[in-house]
Amino acid sequence: MVYTQTMSLFTKALRISIPVLLGYLAIGVAFGLLLADAGYPWTLALVMGLLMYAGTGQYIAVGLFAAGAGLWECVLVQLVVNARHIAYGLSMQRRFRDAGKFKFYLIFALTDETFALLSSLDKEKSSPRLMFYIALLNHFYWTAGSVIGAVAGTLLPFSMKGVNFALTALFIVLMIEQIRLAKEKRSFIISAAVTIPAVFFLPGRFSLLGALAFALILIPLTGKKEAADVEP
Repeated sequence: MVYTQTMSLFTKALRISIPVLLGYLAIGVAFGLLLADAGYPWTLALVMGLLMYAGTGQYIAVGLFAAGAGLWECVLVQLVVNARHIAYGLSMQRRFRDAGKFKFYLIFALTDETFALLSSLDKEKSSPRLMFYIALLNHFYWTAGSVIGAVAGTLLPFSMKGVNFALTALFIVLMIEQIRLAKEKRSFIISAAVTIPAVFFLPGRFSLLGALAFALILIPLTGKKEAADVEP
């Protein structure tokens, strides 16, 4: 009985995570290729996938490694780039409160795509184990794609033109899916409205963080938050 329930939840998680599977394999392979092209061994892709697990951060890390950036410079850049995860964690704290033994892993594995999937689950029908399986599968997809790309990049010649766009393409697909599911579009409109001037008027490394800060301030002020995006 327990085995049947476990397999049922795992199958459900697999079905829910298929869009991320397709995206993570593609951008994971792209990351692995970039890592190999920079001259690093495929084992670094495995270690970074398992322990770092930060898509955008890993892409940036390759450039920082290659440029010989110092430790504190790397820490600062990664902090700015991944500061958005603070908002993710705050919005998911109620769902993770009763996650028990899965809680710390769910916090660690809360990437952009995993957040998008978990926040769209029906709160009454989702369970800590289902959320854990979704997060674990996404983690596996990314790590597997990274290793495949790194090994392929080590063994085969490959043109890197356009590879960097893979991550952006996945974000666009997930955003479109979230817009379709959301009953109200206010959060998306406000986010777009503050992001455009942030890109033009703020320094490149601060544009994402600035846009996120302004959006988090303006969305609550303009009315109730969208249930599909933020926990009450």
